[in-house]
Amino acid sequence: MTGYVLGLAALAVSGAWVWWQAEPEARGTEVNALWARHQWVGERHTEEEYRTLGALLRQNRITDVYFHAGPFEADGSVPPHKYRNAGDLVKAMRRHAPGVRVQAYLGQIRKVDGRGLTDLDVPRVRDRVLETDRIFLDLGFDGIHYDFEPIYPDDMAFLTLLDRTRELTRSRGRLLSVAIEQPTLVDAFQPVYRALIPRGHGARPVHYPPRPTAKYLRALADRVDQVAVMTYDVSLPTESLAGWHFAHHTEQVLRLIGDRTTVFMGVPTYRPLMPWAEKLKVALKGVRRGIDELERKPRKPFGVGIYAEWTTDASEWAHYRSLWLPSRSDNLHD
Repeated sequence: MTGYVLGLAALAVSGAWVWWQAEPEARGTEVNALWARHQWVGERHTEEEYRTLGALLRQNRITDVYFHAGPFEADGSVPPHKYRNAGDLVKAMRRHAPGVRVQAYLGQIRKVDGRGLTDLDVPRVRDRVLETDRIFLDLGFDGIHYDFEPIYPDDMAFLTLLDRTRELTRSRGRLLSVAIEQPTLVDAFQPVYRALIPRGHGARPVHYPPRPTAKYLRALADRVDQVAVMTYDVSLPTESLAGWHFAHHTEQVLRLIGDRTTVFMGVPTYRPLMPWAEKLKVALKGVRRGIDELERKPRKPFGVGIYAEWTTDASEWAHYRSLWLPSRSDNLHD
């Protein structure tokens, strides 16, 4: 029996290796996002620092930047000292990166089954979150980007918050975006997970993985302008397996919601658990392979989201430009 299992594993690994060798045909897109560090919102910067950031965004055709502006407190607020530079940042981006959408990246550990901090099931907490959103929109941000974790596929309170937030952002002519974990591999396992495995932050070492089902992912997509999928943290030991991961989720996500909303597939430049396998070049190739697997391109814009601005070095930006960005004459959304 052991030999049989090992044989199947060897076949899977070798099959992934063979599949991985072909170069993808798809090129990248002109719509791409970047998660940026909190210091841009929380600390003063020189005009030259803003100019350098703007040049980086323009050179790499970044259309959306999620500037970390939180995290929320347990009651849904953000203390003013944490975003004391937010107004100056927005003005500087208008000068040095006109056309780039500057979004306030706000989130917290979502309280689930008694674990976590911010309890979105409580109406007054959701009300306070919306009050905080208004502050950032008043400061000139182009949108609100939520990153609450963990979000499970029965989280109706989060959908309620999205409904109310979109009413706010649409009334201001702004955007609502959300970061969410990669989808489940098998939706049918969810009732089993919930019945047998603890949920929430700190439910370790074995916990119910907070992955959206197809139904929940579509429900999210119908409530927001952008979905950024946190496809990273792969923990697979070879480039071919990690690449398959990015390809599979790209094809799955774009097929499920690519006609409903703008999608960014998250790709890593930080140092993950298995950095020899999970790296930017592998992720970008995997995303392109996933696009190749589609029967047709999505109707809505799509691209990648780079995590993160503070971990991406010059060589990685060069790889991104050469492996992902299309020539100016290409257009993947015709």
